[in-house]
Amino acid sequence: MNIIVCIKQVPNVSEVKWDPETGALIRKGVPSIINPNDKNAIEAALQVKEEHGGEVTILSMGPGQVEEALREALGMGADHAIRLTDKKFAGSDTWATSYTLGLAIQRIGQWDLIVCGKEALDGMTAQVGPQLAEYLNIPQLTYAIDLQVSDKKVRIKQKLGDIQRVLEASLPALITVEREANQPRVAPMDTIIEAFSKEIRVWKADDLEGREENFGLKGSPTKLKKVYTPKVLKGKAEMFEGSPEEAAYQLTEKLREKYII
Repeated sequence: MNIIVCIKQVPNVSEVKWDPETGALIRKGVPSIINPNDKNAIEAALQVKEEHGGEVTILSMGPGQVEEALREALGMGADHAIRLTDKKFAGSDTWATSYTLGLAIQRIGQWDLIVCGKEALDGMTAQVGPQLAEYLNIPQLTYAIDLQVSDKKVRIKQKLGDIQRVLEASLPALITVEREANQPRVAPMDTIIEAFSKEIRVWKADDLEGREENFGLKGSPTKLKKVYTPKVLKGKAEMFEGSPEEAAYQLTEKLREKYII
């Protein structure tokens, strides 16, 4: 069972700065972590590997500092890691990101299952997984809170708001997992040390043999108009005194004054 996990490194801060022209995150000098939801994807892949054997390859697109996230994933138990780094990839929206990841996966060659986190902390679009599945023309099973693989099929329990349903597809397929799917493991010290001796392959745009106009900002159909931080307005509270009936009457009159009712 050969599994590919796509991860993203995201800023480890509550407030981030943006480039006003491109809308891209300014990552310089900002501490970064593996996107929390992607850790669930790594854990899900490792559990499948432990049950069925095979290898787990971690794939991530980003600048050189992404190697930190890849080393952490290797420390958790992944077998291989690939970093997609090129200035041509800068400014990618979800479509350009999916295109680039798709080319890399095609270059990897043999694989059975792709696992992604449901969404990234910095964008929260939940689009890359489904777009990647569409690009590769494979089944996609999303919002998984449970994952089982057997007989060349994958079955998930899918979370849809307050309800759940069971979905099944033939392999190869792509899964996106929810945070509640599992509890990511804490890497033991010996595998962390071993991770720093493993080779991380670095692929650039020329290695992927894609169309240059589809990479990065140039290949992103999403066009940014404005980036801003919404103002937080503090409301004022007014207390109504008296019996419940009197308070209800006062509230009704106040709503009429505001032309709400």
